[in-house]
Amino acid sequence: MELNTKKITADMLNAAKTVLKKHWKETKPYAEQQFKTFAQNIQLIASLKLRGEITEEKAKLHLNIQRNSIQIVLLTIEGLGLLAVEEAINAAIDVVKGTVNTAIGWNLL
Repeated sequence: MELNTKKITADMLNAAKTVLKKHWKETKPYAEQQFKTFAQNIQLIASLKLRGEITEEKAKLHLNIQRNSIQIVLLTIEGLGLLAVEEAINAAIDVVKGTVNTAIGWNLL
């Protein structure tokens, strides 16, 4: 199963940009890398599922670790608070949730 990781990344970035518009210039390079990695991890999980090498529970744990990583990186940017970062991450995930969950067949996001 092949997911369009470039589109997933772009959609997530656009959603985060809307929330973080005031700090987007400083945030953009970090967000680009973090959401690209998140999308690649979603693709990895999809591949592992097809091969029967990952459970839904482990997949969710893996994505939770990735989500925490995004949070940590974005919180290092001066001026961004926890609530703004959480809102940006939630918006980014919400925008791809349906596509990802349908493609993988699990409610991961």
